[in-house]
Amino acid sequence: MKIPETGGGTPPLRTSRRRFLRGLGVTLGLPALDQFTAPAFAKSPVAPPRRMLLISNNLGVLPWHFFPKDSGPDYTLSPYLEELRDHRKDFTVFSGLSHPAVVGGHSTENCFLTAAKDPTGSGFRNTISLDQFAVEHLGQQTRFPTLNLGVNIDKANRSLSWTRDGVLLPTEDKPSELFRRMFVQGNPDEVERQLQRLEERGSILDTVSDDLRGFQRKLGRDDRERLDQYLTSVRELEERLHVAGEWEQKPKPATDRELPEDILDRAKFFEKFDLMLRMAQLAFESDSTRIVTLMVDGFATPVFEISEEEKSLNGYHNLSHHGQAKDKVAQLERVDRRQMRVLRDLFQRLKEKPEGGSNLLDQSMVLFGSNLGDANIHNSTNLPILLAGGGFNHGRHLAFDRDDNQPLCNLFVTLLHQMGIEADRFASSTGTINEII
Repeated sequence: MKIPETGGGTPPLRTSRRRFLRGLGVTLGLPALDQFTAPAFAKSPVAPPRRMLLISNNLGVLPWHFFPKDSGPDYTLSPYLEELRDHRKDFTVFSGLSHPAVVGGHSTENCFLTAAKDPTGSGFRNTISLDQFAVEHLGQQTRFPTLNLGVNIDKANRSLSWTRDGVLLPTEDKPSELFRRMFVQGNPDEVERQLQRLEERGSILDTVSDDLRGFQRKLGRDDRERLDQYLTSVRELEERLHVAGEWEQKPKPATDRELPEDILDRAKFFEKFDLMLRMAQLAFESDSTRIVTLMVDGFATPVFEISEEEKSLNGYHNLSHHGQAKDKVAQLERVDRRQMRVLRDLFQRLKEKPEGGSNLLDQSMVLFGSNLGDANIHNSTNLPILLAGGGFNHGRHLAFDRDDNQPLCNLFVTLLHQMGIEADRFASSTGTINEII
């Protein structure tokens, strides 16, 4: 390997381990040898990656207990936010945010991360969700580009994650299966069979693409544009299959955690919520992924346990339509408070995990919200939104106009920028929310 000369003294070796190996004509990865940490091979310290956990409860919370009555950094904690008092400086609460023209009650639940308009309209088709948009720009940097999780979810009809073509990406609601995917290495035969399946899928896509390109020349302009969009999706899928094949050959990370036991009883709503958040945390700690979505499906939750001593009067959905009945409102308040405590415990666990001179919460944006501002009347404006961690300037209530809301997607674009994605727009955005930068 020839070292370029730059004058007197020891010439600098302006290369990396990867380029060094390419120069030798091999592809074997080497460990971080001392030779490669000498000044000639020195690198700037690598900052810990940013991560994003996006959570939605499709029945929301009681708004008058969630939103503070005043704003700014010295706001008075609302009854629900009192549960998060220990982390006051770690989160921002927002009011006056929503998705323009996303109306239709419960039908808005699949639009929380897409902002697709008029979900009850004839011929409605969803659009790409925030997590998938981020992956398109970041590429697959981890074994799983995203993980799409659910609690008590109707998997056939609900998801936070949608492709650019508006196709639902099914959720994973079994912690044990998620654990196996992240940590359990198949034997060589199983790995080979999986690689074969990936190769077969790729071959089918190649054939379909060739056939469709010939067909495309016979179509009108509008049909060609639709088909071109479809072929673009096929090419993206081909690339993902290729990357998936590469990851399939890499050893999975080790963990000292035991295989979690699935909670099959849908009445144990909060235990399931907490367990799935722990799985999301484990995915971040192992760098299995950097983007997680989690839909908490209250709509599909039957009568459930609020505490060891109390069960809900109705299924979650019926309870949310309280009609101002005092017993239902009082019970919903206890439900919402426990939900806040589940988030509190998550924030605490993330803060206790050191990373890169700070902690895992500082590196992880945790967004909690809902597609409904008030489930009782199917209102989808003034959504309850709370953002924790992620290196933002927190500790305040940012209050926008509750009658003329700011697009929630302005916050989404701000999250994308924090992930290192220089996107000008996403969905209905009109700008960013710079107050938290």
